Amino acid sequence: MGKTFVEKVFSNKAGKDVKAGAIVSVEPDYVMSHDNAAAIYGTFKKIGVTRIKHPERVVIILDHEVPAPKESSAINHKEIRSFVKEQNIQNFFDINHGICHQIFTEQGFAMPGKLIVGSDSHTTTYGALGALSAGIGRSEVAAIWATGELWFSVPETLKIVINGIMPKYITPKDIALHVIGKIGSDGADYKAVEFSGDTIGRMTVPERMVLSNMAAEMGAKCGYTPPDHNTFDFLRGRAQSEFESLYSDDDAIYCDVLEFNVNDISPSVAKPHTVDNLASVKEVEGTKIDQALIGTCTNGRLEDLEEAAEILKGNKVKVRTLIIPASRTVYKEAVKNGTIETLIDAGAIIMNPGCGPCLGAHQGVMAPGEVTFSTANRNFKGRMGCRDAEIYLGSPITVALAALTGEITDPRREL
Repeated sequence: MGKTFVEKVFSNKAGKDVKAGAIVSVEPDYVMSHDNAAAIYGTFKKIGVTRIKHPERVVIILDHEVPAPKESSAINHKEIRSFVKEQNIQNFFDINHGICHQIFTEQGFAMPGKLIVGSDSHTTTYGALGALSAGIGRSEVAAIWATGELWFSVPETLKIVINGIMPKYITPKDIALHVIGKIGSDGADYKAVEFSGDTIGRMTVPERMVLSNMAAEMGAKCGYTPPDHNTFDFLRGRAQSEFESLYSDDDAIYCDVLEFNVNDISPSVAKPHTVDNLASVKEVEGTKIDQALIGTCTNGRLEDLEEAAEILKGNKVKVRTLIIPASRTVYKEAVKNGTIETLIDAGAIIMNPGCGPCLGAHQGVMAPGEVTFSTANRNFKGRMGCRDAEIYLGSPITVALAALTGEITDPRREL
């Protein structure tokens, strides 16, 4: 009987044949952390070791509170810079680079067949490059720093097949919200999700990153897309090492196979206060908003900013509109091709690359009773800093259009 992708990765790492349900202790290729690295280092020191076992496998990217908005954040960053130097960690990216998942990918750490873990739930993003990547806890990261390895239960795999040519105004974000709305936020709990189908085959790597990123919102341990020529083109000149592409066998056993036709998907919205609270944009059309947010690790890439600029060009926004490029590279490219100028002329506020308002620690915090329409991946109560505010989630297209009209609007009717 054949193996799934995750079974192959864990078999390779464990040096023996394993199937779903097996418990294995393996060494990840990379372990990523961000601003929480200071807390992780505190736990690491309590273990009783003095040196990180494999500093070359450690990647630390400051992105959550950048620049530091308060003294405690500044102290946190200072401590991280100190132990990065102490432990000779070369893969360190300070506050001027961007969001961890974007930087990790741009820098070529995400590669096919690699086992990657990170102290952030959206570490699933790297599955868009054919990696097995999963979010883990801070204490688990500390354990890897100390010992180089961690135990895993090999997950079952849920195959999600998406076919059809994406209609106008439908984006990977609409697909992700639709799927999560159908299977629920726990529909893939501790499962590996494998995205396949001809729709996925036509997607760029940045588009696939949206699906792998949002896999976390259906409870998935990882979200994987089989690597192809798009993957290899993206990695050419940036991959950090040699890699081996791994694919599920034709006779692999899946816990379930779910099929979707993209032509049956309409522009989608997640209503407050859960990501699986699905509605078509038509159902919530007319909902007044106070703020629009385009960016985050889900939709802050160049294609996303360009889609927003296309809608805003020659117009003026009616609400506070925050634009957050996912990285310095994205920011520079958007400046170079005129996207940033278009967004500024429309009245949008361009913010530095980083997580910004998404986690509610600083920048764009809402007041009670306010509504934000966001391209982020979460809309939990209090997510953007105020428990008495509401967050709707949508694509860069629907959010940009709402910024123009001041309310959630169906792009199929207006554009």
